[in-house]
Amino acid sequence: MSDSVILTTSSQLEGYRVVEHLDIVSAECVFGMNILKDMFAGIRDIFGGRNKSSQNALRDARVSCLEELRREAGEMGANAVIAVDLDYSEISGGGKSMLFLVATGTAVRVART
Repeated sequence: MSDSVILTTSSQLEGYRVVEHLDIVSAECVFGMNILKDMFAGIRDIFGGRNKSSQNALRDARVSCLEELRREAGEMGANAVIAVDLDYSEISGGGKSMLFLVATGTAVRVART
């Protein structure tokens, strides 16, 4: 069911009309960053270039968080989430680093126009 929930960053969905606003929906995901990845990212930053491991970690975090957002919306009976926003933060201290990602939006029911 949640696989069919449409996500969009727009406040409208082309070809659909919002028939019911359900509620604000959010998903929070926290990921531990491997210290070796962090060290190599620092070395890569010094010499320049793209850091594939960090890019992959960010991509995995985004995919997981959006899947969770779909699930939350689907449980409310929504078939779409509009105005989706992603906020990334890093929490670090004590030699540990965590990536914190929050996805929010408005759970709605839509119908084709």
